[in-house]
Amino acid sequence: MAFLIAVLLSFIPAFFYASIVYWLDRFEKEPKRLLVGAFLWGALVATIGAIIWTSALEVGVAMLIADELMLEFTGTALLAPIVEEVLKGIAVGLIFLIAPYEFDSVLDGMVYGAITALGFAATENVLYLYFLGYQDGGYESMFALFILRVILGGWGHAVYTAFFGMGLALARLRRGTFSRIFFPLLGLFIAIFLHALHNGMAVLLGEALGLAGLALILMVDWIGWLVALGVVIWALMRERRWLKTYLREEAARGTISVAQYETASSLRKQMFARWRSREARLFYQTCAELAQKKHQLARMGEERGNSAMILQLRNRLADLSPQVG
Repeated sequence: MAFLIAVLLSFIPAFFYASIVYWLDRFEKEPKRLLVGAFLWGALVATIGAIIWTSALEVGVAMLIADELMLEFTGTALLAPIVEEVLKGIAVGLIFLIAPYEFDSVLDGMVYGAITALGFAATENVLYLYFLGYQDGGYESMFALFILRVILGGWGHAVYTAFFGMGLALARLRRGTFSRIFFPLLGLFIAIFLHALHNGMAVLLGEALGLAGLALILMVDWIGWLVALGVVIWALMRERRWLKTYLREEAARGTISVAQYETASSLRKQMFARWRSREARLFYQTCAELAQKKHQLARMGEERGNSAMILQLRNRLADLSPQVG
């Protein structure tokens, strides 16, 4: 029963957080099959791999370091962030290789990174709540860890890996070999750094300063989360500008109506419009895909058939438009 409670306390909030991430991607939703795959990779492959690799590396480090505190710091603040962010990042990287055209904006990369990390966090939290919580101090300790890790620290992993996803998206939308190497490495570095900063502060300040140390750790974490939220808002506004710019031509051509153009260009109007029917959701999804593809044509050129994709999306919009008020 205690283990089941730990699973529920870990996975139900993870699904809730994942739904928020999915909701934030307002204009061009990512395919659910890829998001489910990313979540499962994080929950199973990355978590199991992290346990194996971190344990193996800690055994090796223990042969070199005798000091217990230094050994704990090395394992928690250095090895774990590197191993975990690399393993979570592999899922995002695989999606990038399999479906590069799904990385149409910075927000897309952040979504894949966050969803993968939420799967990882869910399984990791089960282990913490049950083995370090319930088995050490019963239900009281379990619920204390739940508040600390799932409620107060619930966005940690998601924000770390979102930066790597952002790096891949920036690489996708830039020309040149340097950019396509630099931005993913920068994103991975930021993810590892933020992760290591949190873990290092937890080791050095958590016990020494008590509640004051906890407050400092949470303050640093939340500042990072606010920065990530700021990037999300910037990315949404950027996508909205693309819609206003690139769909104006479609309204002039008669592919879509003026009213549909105004709805597609508005966060609020589009949100309500998508609730009306499946056809409306598909229509406004296609509007966003067309705007992003036209932006890529303007920025990147043909790549591998942008003009053909634009024509295909335009024809789809023309077919859907009469079905959407």
